[in-house]
This record gives sequence, structure tokens and C-alpha cells, in this order.
Amino acid sequence: MYVLGIWDGHDSGAALLKDGQIAFAANEERFTRKKLEVEFPFCAVREALAFAGIRPADVGLVAVSTSDFAKTLTRVFPGMKRRYYLIRRRKVRPTVLSRFSKTSKYVLTEIGPSRLTRSVSSWAVKKALGSLGFSDYPLVWVHHHLAHAAAAVYTSPFSKGLFLSLDGIGDGLSGMLGTFDEGGIRVLKEYGGRDSLGIFFEHVTNLLNMRELEDEGKVMALASFGYPIPDAQNPLLPLFTVDGLDIKARYHSIGLYRKLKEILFLYPSEQFAYMAQRVLEVCISELVENARRETGLADLAYAGGVASNIKVNMLLKNSPGLDHLYVFPHMGDGGLALGAAIHASRQAFGTSHVGLDDLFLGPAPTRAEIEAEIERSGVRYERLPDIEDHAAELISRGEILLWYQGRMEYGPRALGDRSILAVPSSVAVKNRLNVFLKKRVWYQPFCPSMLEEDAAEILEDYNGVNNRFMTVGYMVKPRYADRMVAVINADNSCRPQILGADEASRYGRYYPLLRRLKERTGAGVVLNTSFNKHGESIINTPREALELLLNSQFNYLVMEDYLIWKDGSPGSGRSS
Repeated sequence: MYVLGIWDGHDSGAALLKDGQIAFAANEERFTRKKLEVEFPFCAVREALAFAGIRPADVGLVAVSTSDFAKTLTRVFPGMKRRYYLIRRRKVRPTVLSRFSKTSKYVLTEIGPSRLTRSVSSWAVKKALGSLGFSDYPLVWVHHHLAHAAAAVYTSPFSKGLFLSLDGIGDGLSGMLGTFDEGGIRVLKEYGGRDSLGIFFEHVTNLLNMRELEDEGKVMALASFGYPIPDAQNPLLPLFTVDGLDIKARYHSIGLYRKLKEILFLYPSEQFAYMAQRVLEVCISELVENARRETGLADLAYAGGVASNIKVNMLLKNSPGLDHLYVFPHMGDGGLALGAAIHASRQAFGTSHVGLDDLFLGPAPTRAEIEAEIERSGVRYERLPDIEDHAAELISRGEILLWYQGRMEYGPRALGDRSILAVPSSVAVKNRLNVFLKKRVWYQPFCPSMLEEDAAEILEDYNGVNNRFMTVGYMVKPRYADRMVAVINADNSCRPQILGADEASRYGRYYPLLRRLKERTGAGVVLNTSFNKHGESIINTPREALELLLNSQFNYLVMEDYLIWKDGSPGSGRSS
């Protein structure tokens, strides 16, 4: 039985389940090359069907998330979301109309779904699917936050526990909290759009001259440079109150923006970021602790856009009250398609657990396709059986290496199949990578991948749980800060990918590469950032990888077991 999940909003995508397990999942941006695409995921649906080798008629159920008023309006009038996409990503100059659009967005998204909006949304989605050849199938609607919750709950390793979904707003709500066990999900509390911690952080991001729904990680990084002050002196903390399982905002979303703007006028940007970060840390930690005490459950499955804040997740991980934390790796709206499919599969077929041992869930080129693209590009290359050893040598001598392997990763993080790799100990290498390709703000570090044994030595708060998907923050011991300078924040925190020997087979050549690096440098640690240019999505195809090589300042690409280099760069001794 195939279940197709669809999300056609911010970071649209598609996911395909076969007999309750994930066959394919990818976001539309990887195919259209428009970062955080908002259009209907035509390409992702086609790729899912092609990968599985099936036709639309073979799909037994289609699940879609979010049928609120605002989302329905953009399905009927897609020009509205296209215009807002340009405004949000700052592709057009600000005007009176753009300011009105932003204000309207926060008002309209608080209007929840109804029978009418669901009916109109169904018409729009069926029309889009009809153009792909779909007909005569059941269409199931899944609430925005139940899709987030299902993704976290049913891919988690827990048989029972707490779940929490927090984001900006969807289906009229900004969050949902509850419990789960073998009988399913039980909702204890819903949080209205007025009380949104996600919208609060969106406002902060916007006021700091950054792009909401995209640059919140920069705010979190900037907060590391703020001067710590007592919570009692933080003027942002009184804007929210946590009482038991309730979250209450002092102002509605528009009033909150105005109040934040007033406060920002009095503080430097880094101090404002620090104070805003503390609001999330204090409120979410208190909410989770209250839920733990009330329910007696100490394992948490967590999703929603706010769950991308790895500093909050670090506090939850280290909380003495929680036994275990699981953050769904594609926690934002880009994960809704998979969450909707999982929830629908649970309701229709009793799916109890969906395996998520890795995130290599996208398409993969054949060897013939790779070889054809290499020949077409005119680069020099050599096929090497011990490619990991050559790659480790290049990295250890200070080269920045483009790395392309297997199936494309699902979600926002590069995890060893579409990565750019370098030593973690060089500010010069970090700056070169930033200046010539990534164009990150100076205060935002890259992230490391590391072996489990090195994590136990380097990280202060390593708890034996491998952070395979980079969803939680850790603290680097002061004596290792210099060796990790390119991948840590000002406070020595980092977001590592940690791989154990028992996971080696799932990571192809990446785990052996870390082993080779350990032999050369003394630690199996590498700077790992996503394989893309600034402002673009992670690359998908061999052609895109080769084009980036040829149009960058970098000289080397490893694609499967091929070492590829540009003319004039020293190779491994001979060309093919």
C-alpha cells in the first residue's frame, strides 16, 4: 500500500510510504532550485513515483496538511504566495503594499480551518494532482500540528512519552502538546496563534534585518555575543507567561511586533538577540518541565519550526527531568508532507512505527549518469578504490572538498551525501569558504561531523546518544576550542553530527573518511556544511555538483569513488 504525503506551502515537498515505511521524501526546492519553494510540489511527486517505479493509480491514499483560511486563499490565488515569497526573501524593494502584505499575513493566518476552506482546498489540490495523472483516490486532510506531531512521535524510538509541536502558525494554532503511547496521540493543550513563540522569533529575526522563516539560526548565533544578564532584568521575558501547560502572550502578533521594535531601539542587536533567545529557552524549558510533572512522562518527541533552535534543544537534552529527547530532523514545515503521510497511514492502516535510521531518502544518480556528466564537463578525473584516503589527505592539508555520494539527504542539513568538507581548526579555511561560496555572516559558525569516540572526548555534555541528524547543541570543552574554532559559537557550543561504528554501513564512504582523518589529524572530526551556494538549495544532481565546482574557487570534487579536479589543479598523478 502506497501513501503519498503532500505539502504545498513554505518549503513544499512530497513523501511516499510503502507499507508504512518511507520509500522516498524530498522537497521541491531541490528540483526547482528555488530555496524554500512555495509552489505545489509537482517535481517532488513525479520523482517519488519514478523512484518507486509506480504510477499515480498505484497510490492508495493521498494525505495533505493545512486547510486554514490563509493557505486556502493562496491555493486559489497562487500569485499571493509568490508575491509574499519575494517579499519574505527580500527579492523586491519594500513598499506600502509589501508592509500591508506582512501585516495581513499575521492576521489571516490566525483564522483556522472550516468545512468551506477544506472543501475549497480539496478542489485546488485535486486539480493539481489531476494534472499529474491522479484520479479516483481518497484525499485525507491532516491538521498542521498533528502532522508535525505524527512525524516526531512515530519516527521516535519511544513507545510512550510527551510530544510537543511549536512553530509560527498553521491551521490557526501555533502549537500542540500532549502524550502518546501504543494507542496513539492524545492532545492535552492547543496554543492559539496569538500566543506564538514562533511568530515572536520571526519578529525578532525581521527586526534584526534578517529574513523570517530562514535566518532564525543567525539570530541564535548572534545571541552568543550578547552580554548575559539576569532573567529578571530581561525586558522580553514578561512578554510571555507559562502557567502549567498554558503559554500566554501579553500582546497579539501586531502589537508584539511594535513592542519588540520599541525595546530593540534601546539595545545593541547582539543583546536583543540574546534576550530573545532566553525567552525561548526559559518558556519552553518551563513548559516541558510542567508537562513532565503533570503526566509523569520523561521522554519527549519534538517538532515544528521552533524545534530547529538547537540551543533550546541542548537545554532540554541536559534537563535533569527529561530522560530522552528526540527532535524530528525535518522539524519545520518542510517535514509536513511526511508527517501527513505518517498520520494518515496510522489512521487508515494502523502504522505504529516508521523507521528513520538515516535521511538519505531522495533520488540517486546511476553510475552511467555520473560518468556521462563527468565526460560532458571536460574536467580531469580518476576513479580510486580508496577514495576516502585521498579525500582525507586533501582535507588534512587544508583543501576545501566538495563531496557527493548516494541518495540526496532529506531535510535542511547536509549529513554526508551532499556536503562541503574542510578541517575544523582553521579560521583561514572557514573565511575562505565563507567569502567565496557560503557568504554567511561572520558570527555564524559551520558545523562538525565527528566519530562517537571523539565526541565523548571533545564534548562536555555528550550523553552517549548520537546526534546523527544535527538536531541538538553540545558544548565543546575549553581545551578543544582551538581545534574546533571553525565549527563553534562564541560560547563554545556547536551542532555536531555524531556517528558510531554501528551506524557506519548507513553512511557509505563518509564514516571511513572520518576514520582516515583521525589517522592523519588525531581526531575524526570534519567541518561539514551543505553543498550549495549562498541563497540556493542543496544540490541534487551530478551536473549541479560539477557546475558548482567549475564556477567556484575550489579545486576538488569527490563524486562516489571519482576524484575530480579542475585543469591546473594538482591531481593524484594521472588523468582519465
